[in-house]
Amino acid sequence: MPLQFHNMAALQFKLEKTDSMSKARAGEITTDHGVIQTPIFMPVGTVGSVKAVTQQQLREEVGAQIILGNTYHLYLRPGLQTLEAAGGLHRFNGWHAPILTDSGGFQVFSLSGTRKITEEGVVFSSHIDGSKHLFTPENVMDTQRSIGGDIMMAFDECPPGGSDHAYAKKSMELTHRWLDRCWKRFRDTQDKYGYTQNLFPIVQGGIHKDLRKQSCEYISSKEAVGNAIGGLSVGEPTEAMYEICDFCCDHLPQDKPRYLMGVGTPWNILESIGMGIDMFDCVMPTRNGRNAMLFTANGVINIDNKKWEQDFSPIDETIGCAMSAYYSKAYLRHLMKSKEFLGYTIASVHNLAFYLWLVKEARQHILAGDFLSWKKEMVQRLQQKL
Repeated sequence: MPLQFHNMAALQFKLEKTDSMSKARAGEITTDHGVIQTPIFMPVGTVGSVKAVTQQQLREEVGAQIILGNTYHLYLRPGLQTLEAAGGLHRFNGWHAPILTDSGGFQVFSLSGTRKITEEGVVFSSHIDGSKHLFTPENVMDTQRSIGGDIMMAFDECPPGGSDHAYAKKSMELTHRWLDRCWKRFRDTQDKYGYTQNLFPIVQGGIHKDLRKQSCEYISSKEAVGNAIGGLSVGEPTEAMYEICDFCCDHLPQDKPRYLMGVGTPWNILESIGMGIDMFDCVMPTRNGRNAMLFTANGVINIDNKKWEQDFSPIDETIGCAMSAYYSKAYLRHLMKSKEFLGYTIASVHNLAFYLWLVKEARQHILAGDFLSWKKEMVQRLQQKL
């Protein structure tokens, strides 16, 4: 049954409350595929699936409101022909809530051994079969149209964390020229599947404040419906990441959602919410879950440790996830030790549910007016090793 879209409109952002003691914000993003309450964490569905987790579990257990699709991976497999024949990623994977697609810029950055950057775009080799491909600002826009993201990201160059001023400047200027081309292609093409697709530009500039200010001003001038901060959590010290994030929030529009790309730990997220970030994504909850690291409301658990071997208490009863309250630490440890797939699912669902619980709690404390004191206590508690 095709989805019906009666009120096609560009993405809307309603700012409900800004915390008086910090810059934390509670808001609401409306897309044609539904409403997202912010601050929000977005599970990463690299190849059209969040690893080891079903779409039903994402909805019912995790409470996800929006997920990510990865342009680089989906372009290579299943490929655009299949996605277009399906009617876009929502219909292909059965996720009928909002989807954000990244631009592939970060994947290309991480393939540094097999890519070549030019003014035109990036030539890279497929990690699947070694075949050569070219990503340009124009064809990345076309590709994201075909995937069908509600929010599409501009194609950017992501410089390494320790980049010196000269490299970061050159990279930022290239990102801005690519943004102009993305913006033109976006304006010149139609939404593909009967609902509105939206474009977010990305701030770059490494850890250099003068460049970040310039980049914030440049992308703000596009008056896009939302903006992203890229190029953080790529190897720079945590303090530098916080400093630049905080600085960018001061130089980006107040009335548009702000998305901090690829960050991070639960405490990174709480600190960044306090600086005015609205949207987050990271592979950490699922990747760390598959490697036996669990995040809980009382601290971090390495479920491999022998101390959990006969701990028959639930994984975590506080976060409202049925799976976390149902299975014991001892059972999950047994599954992980046995390399049983069910263990990866339980750990991934738990960690994602925890992240979604955490941002929901943050939102409630922003609305209640006591976010800052709650955040200080939570950051300390979450970092404890249990």
